[in-house]
Amino acid sequence: MKLGFIGLGHMGAAMAANLVKAGHQVSVFNRTPGRARSLIELGAREASSVAAASDADAVITMLSDDDALSQVAFGEAGLIANLPRGAIHLSMSSISVALCKRLALAHMRAGQRYIAAPVFGRPAMAAAGKLFIVVAGDPATIEACQPLLGAMGQKVIPIDAEPSAASLVKLSGNFLTAAAIEAMGEAVALVGKAGIDRQAYIDLLTATVFNAAPYTTYGPLIAQGKFEPAAFAAPLAYKDVRLTLAAAESLRVPMPLGSLLHDRFLRLLVGGGAHLDWAALGGLATQDAGGAAR
Repeated sequence: MKLGFIGLGHMGAAMAANLVKAGHQVSVFNRTPGRARSLIELGAREASSVAAASDADAVITMLSDDDALSQVAFGEAGLIANLPRGAIHLSMSSISVALCKRLALAHMRAGQRYIAAPVFGRPAMAAAGKLFIVVAGDPATIEACQPLLGAMGQKVIPIDAEPSAASLVKLSGNFLTAAAIEAMGEAVALVGKAGIDRQAYIDLLTATVFNAAPYTTYGPLIAQGKFEPAAFAAPLAYKDVRLTLAAAESLRVPMPLGSLLHDRFLRLLVGGGAHLDWAALGGLATQDAGGAAR
C-alpha cells in the first residue's frame, strides 16, 4: 500500500520502520528535520511536506498532542486539504475526544475515511511490532487497514464504530496506569522507610497478585528510582490525564482520583521532572516521606 507516515518520535519511527519492512511504500515526514535518516536507509522516502506525505492511499499520524495534530491536519497545506478522496487517515496519537470528533467530521465532509487507532506499549514494543492497538471507526475501513495494523501490533482490538471511542478508551487506560504508578509509589515509600528492600518487595508483588504490565513494567523503575531516559515523558502523561478529566467533565462523570493524579503530575513537572519518564510519579511519595527517589 502507498502510505504516508507523519510523526517520527520514539514510537512513530519504530512503527514506520515496521511498515517499510512489511513491504509498504512509505513516505515519511517529521516537523523537526533530521529524524528520517534511518528510515530512508531502510527504504522509506522522505516527504518534503505534509502535503507531499498526504499523496497516499492511507496516511498515519503519530504526534504528541492535539496542537501538533491540528497543525498537521487542518489548513490549506494540511492533511485534510491534500489527502485524496476515499483515502484513509489512520490517527494513532493519544488525543482528546473532542479533536477526534472534529477530525472525523472534517474527513467525512472531504470525502475521506478516518479511523482512530491509539496504541498501548512503550518504544521497545513498537520496535518489535508488539503494540496493542485499540481501533474504532467504520468496520470496512478498519478491515482495509488490517495489514497496516498487523505490521505494527501484536493484537488489534476493534472497540466501536465511532472513532472517538478509541480516544476515550486510550485516555482511560493511561489514567488507570498512572493510578497504578501512584499507588505503587506510595506503597514502595511505606515499605522502604520501614527498611524493607524495595526491589524484593516489587519482586514479591509482581510474582504473585500483581503480575500485570503496569506493575511489572513500572514497579522495578520505582523501586530503583530509574526514571531516565524517558520512554513516555511525564508531560505527555500529564496531558493524557488532563484530557481524561476534560472528557469526564463533558460527560459529567466525577473522577476524584483523576484530579489527584493531575495535581501529582503538576507537582512533578514544577519540581523539574519534565525530562523524566512518567514512572517518576511513583517517586514523589518517597520524597514526601523525606527520602530520595533514588
